[in-house]
Amino acid sequence: LLIFSPCILCIFITVYSDYTGYPFPTAPPVDPFAKIRVDDCGKTKGCFRYGKPGCNAETCDYFLSYRRIGADVEFELSADTDGWVAVGFSSDKKMGGDDVMACVHDDNGRVRIQHFYNVGQWAKEIQRNPARDEEGVFENNRVTCRFKRPVYVPREETIVDLHLSWYYLFAWGPAIQGSITRHDIDSPPVSERVVSIYKYEDIFMPSAAYQTFSSPFCLLLIVALTFYLLMGTP
Repeated sequence: LLIFSPCILCIFITVYSDYTGYPFPTAPPVDPFAKIRVDDCGKTKGCFRYGKPGCNAETCDYFLSYRRIGADVEFELSADTDGWVAVGFSSDKKMGGDDVMACVHDDNGRVRIQHFYNVGQWAKEIQRNPARDEEGVFENNRVTCRFKRPVYVPREETIVDLHLSWYYLFAWGPAIQGSITRHDIDSPPVSERVVSIYKYEDIFMPSAAYQTFSSPFCLLLIVALTFYLLMGTP
């Protein structure tokens, strides 16, 4: 045994020296979050934009897109908030009894996709989460995320079948220690009509700041003032 010990030592030194200078394998880098493409809106995916006219996924107060991928629907959400952004699927335009998917920015800087069910005006988190292929990012004071969920699901009250048409409820707001709190505005926007995942549209909804001059009364007032100025005062 003593005769072979030096040889064993030599082999060990040789093997060790062969690995010297070669670092151990490291985890592959995480792919950066791919920006949401708005030029596909109305073509290969449906979109809702709420905010300033002409806004996109990085400038709208709220943005949502959806598209079918096989047996799934892929959703992309983004909002001007440091807390959470969500979409609810409802049989009416009111909050209550709704299936809700929310992207929540927690205290560790991560964006997590959570499943909720609206009980009246209160959102209850549901442990059964249909989301998969989840990804999210918090940048430039915006929460942005992307995830898929199945079109068809077993019949259950808290998870709707997306092959049916639903009103979409849009909401966003602050979070405290990773828990969502009341949404930013008292009356969050709602889709004007039920949404079908089989129909791709690009729908813009002006935020309150841009609705003032588009109301019939204001347009009538502007016309009257213009006429008054052109005619002059007596």
